[in-house]
Amino acid sequence: MQGSATPTSKTMIVDRKTISIMKACELVGVSRRTIYNWIASGKVEYVRTAGGSVRIFVDTLWRDPSGTSKAAIWPETARKEA
Repeated sequence: MQGSATPTSKTMIVDRKTISIMKACELVGVSRRTIYNWIASGKVEYVRTAGGSVRIFVDTLWRDPSGTSKAAIWPETARKEA
């Protein structure tokens, strides 16, 4: 009964939407360089396609990785929303 003593883990598959670097720039209102800086620093998550393109996970553009307000991280977006 080795297997019954350990809890079973459930795998959850989540379908996450991705967008291109240029679409992310338009959506958030920043330059391509800024998006690449965010990728390098871990502020946004990305995936590289089989063809070598970089796709950004949309949900990571709006998350708050440091606990500060979104306006402090993405001031351009905060101004557009106001």
